Amino acid sequence: MKKRNILALALAVLAALVAFGGCSQNTGGSPAAGGSPAASAGSSAAAPASSASGASGGSSAAVSDLSGTVMIAAAASLQNAFEQDLIPMFAKQYPGINVSGTYDSSGKLQTQIENGLDAQIFFSAASKQMDTLVSENLIDKSSVVNLLGNKLVLITGANTQTQVTGFDNITDAKTIEIGDPSSVPAGQYAQSVLTSLGSWNTVSARASLGTNVTEVLNAVAQGSAEVGVVYLSDAQSMPGQVKVIAEAPAGSVTPPIVYPIGLRTDLGDKEAAAKAFFDFLQTPAAKAVFTKYGFTVN
Repeated sequence: MKKRNILALALAVLAALVAFGGCSQNTGGSPAAGGSPAASAGSSAAAPASSASGASGGSSAAVSDLSGTVMIAAAASLQNAFEQDLIPMFAKQYPGINVSGTYDSSGKLQTQIENGLDAQIFFSAASKQMDTLVSENLIDKSSVVNLLGNKLVLITGANTQTQVTGFDNITDAKTIEIGDPSSVPAGQYAQSVLTSLGSWNTVSARASLGTNVTEVLNAVAQGSAEVGVVYLSDAQSMPGQVKVIAEAPAGSVTPPIVYPIGLRTDLGDKEAAAKAFFDFLQTPAAKAVFTKYGFTVN
């Protein structure tokens, strides 16, 4: 009987030990279960980090979110390229940036900038005007790029009858239109060519002087001038209204025709937008547009 009691007691103790061991295992399981939420929280924290990384990696998306306004003061011969192609192209990539252009002779634009024109970019048809603004600390010298070149041509109206065959007999024309050399680079280049040919004094005494190259182009297209001197890019913009008689003789255009572009020294809060457009104008896509309009790309 005693043995039976001892056996029963031993079995009871064993059962208790087994039960206690089971509880210990369950208690040990709780931290494991609690570990899962901790691991899940770690995953959640990692996800935003990954998203942030993706946002910074998509820098082009961030750039396209730029907003602001930019004004470019550009030579009249550049107007068609900007208004018809370049500004609309840029707007598709940077819808938040509003670009406007003001166009005239480079000399007039220089004066306007000196008098406070709020243009962030200057695109001149000659180095003279750009160099002056750099010397006045109105254009950042380090930003200036001689982006384009052009050719000087003698034109007549598509339906105009003329005996003029080139620059060497331009004086045979009854009426001549050139840009005013005091402010229009195309007129300054024309003076250079005609001086080298010995006919400048005769031409200057008879010629009508346009305030910019577009005015000269329109005068010839409308027939109010028998011949005129413009850039090749201008002549190509009116293929059905004017025709090219001749290009300026090789070596007669001095200095060579260059179109420098530069940023204003004080851009203020328009710096990011201005630089975005400035850089865009030097991309292969923009250069292809300039080429289409008859410019050469340096």
